[in-house]
Amino acid sequence: MLPDEQKNTARSWFESLRDRICAEFEAIEREAGSDASFEYLPWDRIDPSGEPGGGGVRGLMKGKVFEKVGVNVSTVSGTFEGDFAKTIHGAGEDPKFFATGISLVAHMANPHVPAVHMNTRHLVTTKSWFGGGADLNPPLPYAEDTEEFHAALKQACDAHDPEHYPRFKQWADEYFYIPHRKVHRGVGGIFYDHLDGDWDADFAFTQDVGRAFLNVFPRIVRRRMGMDFTEADRAQQLEWRGRYAEFNLVYDRGTLFGLKTGGNIDAILMSLPPLATWT
Repeated sequence: MLPDEQKNTARSWFESLRDRICAEFEAIEREAGSDASFEYLPWDRIDPSGEPGGGGVRGLMKGKVFEKVGVNVSTVSGTFEGDFAKTIHGAGEDPKFFATGISLVAHMANPHVPAVHMNTRHLVTTKSWFGGGADLNPPLPYAEDTEEFHAALKQACDAHDPEHYPRFKQWADEYFYIPHRKVHRGVGGIFYDHLDGDWDADFAFTQDVGRAFLNVFPRIVRRRMGMDFTEADRAQQLEWRGRYAEFNLVYDRGTLFGLKTGGNIDAILMSLPPLATWT
C-alpha cells in the first residue's frame, strides 16, 4: 500500500470508529429515556505556510447519562513551527507532518460510572507510526470495572504481541500520572506511541484497540448508570474532575499538539469537564 493510501485508509478507519461509538452512546441515552444526540462542528485550519492544513469534526453530546462527551476526528498536515518540531518523532530535521486520528473523552452524570479517555492516531513525518491508548477514570472505583476494562485491552494486545500489554500498561501508569499531586489520573489502561514496525500489523493493532474500547466501555456504563448516588458521591466526582483537568492542561501531549498545530480550540479542550471543584 502506497503512503497516500495508508493515510486515507487510517483516516477512514478513525472516522468509521467515530460513527460506531457515537451511535452506541446515543443508544445508551435512548435506553435512559433521553433524546440527546451528538452535534457535529466541522473545522478547518490554515498552515503557518498559508496553505490549507486540513481540519476535523468535533462531536459533542450532553445528555442524561453522558453529562458531556466529545468524540473528535481530525486529519491535518503542514509544517511544525519553530522548536516544536524537535519534540516530535522524526520531525527534527524536516518539520513537515501529517496526522489523523480519533480522540474521545466522556464525563458521566452518575459518579458510579467512570469517566474515560480513548485516543488512537497515525502520524507521518520522516517516520511513520501509530500511537494511542485508553484509560479509565472512575471517581468511585469498582474492581470489577477496572478488571474488565484491562482484560479487554489485554486481549486486544495479546492477539498481536504478548509483550504489548505489560509494556503499554506500564507506559499508561507512568504517563497518566499527576506529579504535583503524586496521584494517578485514574485506574490506568494502555498507552503506546511510535509504533513503527510493520504498517499493516501496527494498523491492525490500532484497530483492535478501538474495537476493544467500543466493546467494553458501554457494558460498564450500562452496569452503573442506574445506580443511586449521594451528594457526597457527586462531591467526590467533581473533586476528581479537577485532577483530570489539571492533567490535561499541564501534561497532556495531545492538548499541546493541538494547540501547537493550530487546531480548533473547542475541539482541543472538549476533554475538560463541564463542572469541577477545587476545595
